[in-house]
Amino acid sequence: MTQEIHPVLLCGGAGTRLWPLSRKSYPKQFTRLLGEHSLFQVSANRLAAQDFAPPIIVTGSDFRFIVTEQLAAMEIGPSEILIEPDPKNTAPAICAAALVLDAKHPGALMLVAPSDHVIPDAERFRDAVRAAVPSAQSGKIVTFGIRPHSAETGYGWLELSQPIDAECSPAPQPLRTFVEKPNVARAQEMMARGQHLWNAGIFLFSTRSILAEFEAHTPELLDVARKSVEGGERDLAFMRLSPKPWTKMPDVSIDYAIMEKADNLTVVPYGGNWSDLGSWAAVWRESVSGPDGMSLKGPVTAIGCTNSLLRSESPNQQLVGIGLDNIVAIAMDDAVLIAHKERTQEVKLAVQALKSAHVAQAETLSRDYRPWGWYESLAVGGRFQVKRIVVNAGGILSLQAHHHRSEHWIVVEGTARVTVDSTVKLLTENESVYIPLGAVHRMENPGKLPLTLIEVQTGGYLGEDDIIRFEDAYARGQGAKG
Repeated sequence: MTQEIHPVLLCGGAGTRLWPLSRKSYPKQFTRLLGEHSLFQVSANRLAAQDFAPPIIVTGSDFRFIVTEQLAAMEIGPSEILIEPDPKNTAPAICAAALVLDAKHPGALMLVAPSDHVIPDAERFRDAVRAAVPSAQSGKIVTFGIRPHSAETGYGWLELSQPIDAECSPAPQPLRTFVEKPNVARAQEMMARGQHLWNAGIFLFSTRSILAEFEAHTPELLDVARKSVEGGERDLAFMRLSPKPWTKMPDVSIDYAIMEKADNLTVVPYGGNWSDLGSWAAVWRESVSGPDGMSLKGPVTAIGCTNSLLRSESPNQQLVGIGLDNIVAIAMDDAVLIAHKERTQEVKLAVQALKSAHVAQAETLSRDYRPWGWYESLAVGGRFQVKRIVVNAGGILSLQAHHHRSEHWIVVEGTARVTVDSTVKLLTENESVYIPLGAVHRMENPGKLPLTLIEVQTGGYLGEDDIIRFEDAYARGQGAKG
């Protein structure tokens, strides 16, 4: 019987390079950048095959319910969802996952992959992973390199021990050296030599091998990870790593901590299409169609435009481009990005500038996602706020009260079960209820379709932290929102 491969999907990144669609509160791996599913969903589905075990997910607390909801939509059950107390780069995440997996399946094969890459040919990729299994079983650390199609300066590169063959067959071979992100001249030289691959940041190894590397090269990191795992606690379907030892965890990448120091690395070339969608220019390359080089999404009108990406993410916002060339324009209801396509790597600088100016749009979306669904503000005044709230089928808001505001709920679609103090009643479309200041209340969706309602808040303070929480189906504490 072939040894199972255990995928470990890393999905704790902030994704600022694809702002304004991707933000800290809802990063790119969970967005529908290409097609009807998110990058995270497609990544999980890519590794859902007969000889692959259910995935381990490593993410942050803010994303835990997004992860479970998106996996459920794909009918994929994870073997474990690890919650990092704080994001500390890839090496700590991988080390913690290796410890958890090794405790359950000693010496198991572990495939580490980001959750935001685009790999259209899933079966070809799985075949490359299978080709790497004998090397990983023999104790090698296997990294996957992508056949380059341009002199890319935004990626690290891998120098092979021999030239790439014409078919770029997935035959394992020793790695000669890692190459940091090069300048243009160096990248062009490597392209011409035909003996270099892009570093995809995807790895296959046994838990025994990678833990031995951590012991040899970063024993302090391994010690912190072990204490965090041993002190971890169950929280519903999640495994929360212990936060106290985690405060001593270094912020370091797996390349710097292990890969650049290990002497048993093997490379498997991958010749299929691949992208890390590291910029809006990369999104344009993956989505462009037609001879004019245009990529359009949403309510967009393009007149005399070429080689541009135009996206409107709001059904009520029309985006019109006239005479544009090599332009990226992303329109959302609370922010708009317009940039030359060749300068989209500088979006992260814009996000930094917005953060320095304390602009909310730098990190948060107008739509706020919760375990039970989502809400968005429609209008805000000095002493009032109007929200649209959507509660998923079976969703339950916490039993709560407010010190500073009263609320009025109007059901637009679906059925709501509403608790106000000792009264429980059902509301259907066009019915409403008033929640006085200080009343203990809760809303549930007992139906099988989403519940939509309009909430009107009035009071002297309307912040999301004005919540006294008495019960919560999602085990959130007093400081949590929603």
